[in-house]
Amino acid sequence: MVEPAITPELVQKHNLTPDEFARVKEILGREPSYTELGIFSVMWSEHCSYKNTRPVLKLFPTKSPKILVGAGEENAGIIDIGDGLAIAFKIESHNHPSAVEPFQGAATGVGGIIRDIFTMGARPVCAVNSLRFGELSNPEVRRLFAGVVGGIAHYGNCFGIPTIAGEVYFDKSYEGNPLVNAFCLGVLRHDQIARGAAKGIGNPVFYVGPATGRDGLAGAAFASQDLTEESAEQQRGAVQVGDPFMEKLVLEACLELLATGVVAGIQDMGAAGIICSTAEMSAKGNVGMHIDLEKVPTRQQNMKAWELLLSESQERMLMVVEKGREAEVVAVFEKWDLSASTIGYVTDDGMLNFHMNGVLEASIPAYELVLGGGAPQYTRAYKEPAYFAKINSFDLSTVSDTEDIKATAEALISLPNIASKRWVYTQYDSMVGAANTSTNDPSDAAVVLAKGTGKALAVTVDCNSKYVFANPKIGGMIAVAEAARNIVCSGGEPIGVTNCLNFGNPYDPEVYYQFVHAVTGMGEACKKFNTPVTGGNVSFYNQNPDGPVYPTPTIGMVGVLDDIAQKMTMHFKEAGDVIVLIGNQQNDIASSEYLHKLKSVSHSPAPYFNLDEEYMMQQFLANCIKTKMVKSAHDISEGGLMITLLESGFAGDKGFDVSPVVTIRKDAYWFGEAQGRVVLSLSAEKLAAFTALANENNIPVTTLGAVTDNEVIVNGSNWGSINSWKEKYDTAIEKMIQG
Repeated sequence: MVEPAITPELVQKHNLTPDEFARVKEILGREPSYTELGIFSVMWSEHCSYKNTRPVLKLFPTKSPKILVGAGEENAGIIDIGDGLAIAFKIESHNHPSAVEPFQGAATGVGGIIRDIFTMGARPVCAVNSLRFGELSNPEVRRLFAGVVGGIAHYGNCFGIPTIAGEVYFDKSYEGNPLVNAFCLGVLRHDQIARGAAKGIGNPVFYVGPATGRDGLAGAAFASQDLTEESAEQQRGAVQVGDPFMEKLVLEACLELLATGVVAGIQDMGAAGIICSTAEMSAKGNVGMHIDLEKVPTRQQNMKAWELLLSESQERMLMVVEKGREAEVVAVFEKWDLSASTIGYVTDDGMLNFHMNGVLEASIPAYELVLGGGAPQYTRAYKEPAYFAKINSFDLSTVSDTEDIKATAEALISLPNIASKRWVYTQYDSMVGAANTSTNDPSDAAVVLAKGTGKALAVTVDCNSKYVFANPKIGGMIAVAEAARNIVCSGGEPIGVTNCLNFGNPYDPEVYYQFVHAVTGMGEACKKFNTPVTGGNVSFYNQNPDGPVYPTPTIGMVGVLDDIAQKMTMHFKEAGDVIVLIGNQQNDIASSEYLHKLKSVSHSPAPYFNLDEEYMMQQFLANCIKTKMVKSAHDISEGGLMITLLESGFAGDKGFDVSPVVTIRKDAYWFGEAQGRVVLSLSAEKLAAFTALANENNIPVTTLGAVTDNEVIVNGSNWGSINSWKEKYDTAIEKMIQG
């Protein structure tokens, strides 16, 4: 086959600018071949090179004495949790593939993040996800929603990893471009940490796992461009096909082999497949590789060199092993009914030389392909979004107060952003592996056991994108603060963050403004909470024909409970217990679900937030939980105080009788989403000591009322049983899906 001529039109189709193409020719000292052009196209794509974000990402704090593997060093960050143990965790997006093929797109997103964890030498113990869709009234949205949830459930359940928590939001901005962010966490000993650097000149390079096909071709490049109906149809082949049972075998074989000391370097074949794994391993080790592509196992005939290099077929790994120990590798993989093929060897010249049946198809310096190496870097221009004028003109006095608190609560509790996600989580196996402690005893963050120790881990994902849309910097801060609040409410100490930054087209100055300011706010909050960023993912080009999605910088946060007995749950325990609110009440309904959905106001400021107040409140709460002063803790988020009270009653079938003195707007008091507030319950005999301690620490406290056996009573009016409210809450989404 004669390769196409390298023309300006072909270069443009490969998403390389004229300046970038000139740089390619400078690096090579010649015109690239067709295969080499494809290599630079995917490796210099936004998805692989972070060319529009690296300078901004430096705003994140990434250092801590507890960090064993930091951001950007390997596939996932690793943090010390004491006693010789560590955790590896990361979150990544699979947005475009899920928009095109929701089941396989979401499934392979789960598979990819699991591989990132066990490539580090850790055994995955739990999965979490963060999902965004358009409005459920749209049949196409319901199709995407069902497909994505089905794909996540299929892969996680079959692989055997519990999906223990997550979040789901619905908004018109996500129509046509859903967000699918997958998180995984694994546990390992310090001496089990595996690295991706290729080492040892002459050491063999092994391809392990299933054969390569044409699925997933140029998936990284596909994820680095605007998603349109035309591009989606053209790129169905860029969506990978996953096999969770195969991945389980690959996991066991890799972990067994890592324990033998035979592995000199390991990397999963994720985005950009073989070319990315060979380039990253070589660049990290300051070496090169000679690869014979005809030795790569294939499941389709007559695959071209560029197809073999760029395929993103799933469940594959690349290993460099100690020379002379090849038989051990083959034996372990044969034991697990897997193939392991030698496809090349490590060289000392820093070059990636790819041969096909004796013909040199591509020869490129490894360092020039990778993030931090020769890949281009840009600082984009940005400007304040024009829609800020609408936000700045918001006038609370023009919005009528609620006339009926109960009717408003009934409307809110049935909104899909607030209602129970039971339809989703009942499809996930949350108990496989018996690590989960929270399925029947819920807390604001999911809590899993660190097996073999008395420790536990608290895990959460958080981001309210309406807040980020309203004020990117404050919204970014709130995402971090809410994640920390959920960890603290569950009895944990926040220790680290991974993030998935989902935005529109970075070449749009208003989108880039959102990105820069959100990262700035997140960085400041991470410093305040001492939660360094260990890694993550940037996902740009999340657009539909009407414009970009809401800016959605999803936070994945992990906390540690040194003793599982520290765990705090969210539900009321005993009738007669006192219900209190800590934090400042504000005359504020900005960016609330109430204002947005029930009052149809789409542009308003971010809700009240003060970083110092939030931090002090969380420190106070952590101390109260450790000293067993409180019986339950549940933070106030979407839907405000009333939704928090109702949710606090559901798990234990307990009601509440509250009649606080309200001196601000009724809707602000009951349904506003001002930050830094938590609802607690405690024994009546501890109220005086609790209030005194709060006053000493300058923490505002409001006594709201008391826990009841079952009835919900507000301002003396009986609203019925907590069970009737739970029925509305649990079935709202199911009814929408069923039509």
